[in-house]
Amino acid sequence: MRSPEPGQRKRRRSSWNQLEISKRWTRNSGVKRILLDTNAYAAFKTGDQDAVEIIRGVETVGISTIVLGELLGGFSAGQREAENRRQLTIFFESPRVSVFAVDETTAEFYAHAYISLRRKGKPIPTNDLWVAATALQHGLAIFSYDKHFLEVEGVIVGRRPEDFLP
Repeated sequence: MRSPEPGQRKRRRSSWNQLEISKRWTRNSGVKRILLDTNAYAAFKTGDQDAVEIIRGVETVGISTIVLGELLGGFSAGQREAENRRQLTIFFESPRVSVFAVDETTAEFYAHAYISLRRKGKPIPTNDLWVAATALQHGLAIFSYDKHFLEVEGVIVGRRPEDFLP
């Protein structure tokens, strides 16, 4: 691994838990607007204390239509579809929650991130690339437990309260 530039920290790639702070990491920066990944919503709904603290502590909670599709697909495949849909409807009733749709501008962000990742040889799952493009378009930090979001240039990502909350 190369030595970091002066003033930058080295980022270990062996595991998510060992990742050090990077320029895109949000630790203690007081992020006010987040975009949930599917796994972050699932953690919130199962009562994960960190997820609950993050979602309660920010001003805006966004969900992309891509994540919405993943959630609805998961609900349809499960045993509690009606209950899960009811809980999601209640979640959306909060004035702090917004759904962000994919549009032509999102597609431009997607294309830029896609080619950048392809050149680096670091592809990420297609749906997550759409989530990243949505976050970039709207200036949102991503709340996710997936470390591959760190590969997307310009994306701010976190997974713990201290990554988002002051």
